[in-house]
Amino acid sequence: VEDVALMTPHCAILTNPGAPSRRGEVEHIEASVHNYYDNVERINSPGLTEAGDIMMVGDHYYIGLSERTNQAGADQMIKILEKYDMSGSVVTLMEVLHLKTGLGYLENNNLLACGEFLTKPEFQKFNIIEIDQTESYSANSVWINGTVLVPKGFPGTVEIIKQAGYTVREVDVSEYQKIDGGLSCLSLRF
Repeated sequence: VEDVALMTPHCAILTNPGAPSRRGEVEHIEASVHNYYDNVERINSPGLTEAGDIMMVGDHYYIGLSERTNQAGADQMIKILEKYDMSGSVVTLMEVLHLKTGLGYLENNNLLACGEFLTKPEFQKFNIIEIDQTESYSANSVWINGTVLVPKGFPGTVEIIKQAGYTVREVDVSEYQKIDGGLSCLSLRF
């Protein structure tokens, strides 16, 4: 459900998914989004975006350019964010499906990361909590109200997050993992 809308403190942005099979999902969720937001914006073709490619850090949004999110979609997203006094910047992806496949912001300037994100200049200002590549799926962990939700079965990741001072709760998402879904994919957070 995450890919079809970006929920911000000031507006909701309905995306235009890069996967053609996902595009009909936007219409199914639109009415629900309007129930929670007065300000609802939309990404239009030729722009393509999926919210799995977007990571919020305060009022700034990192937008991954991927097979599912193109430059036209990122440009539209940034323009909408700026309309509401927020900002955005693009990050070119080389190895992962979505931006949040390889990283997760844990608040307090802490970034859970692996693979290509360990050396990207855009993220060097963060305290990078490095995940072993063998546990890369767990990079898609979610911070909620002081607790980090972590996919079950990744003890190394659980330990380093605990060492960073967080409370951890493991969640069994093994069935979603089989279809390349991550923990953040299962919700719209606002």
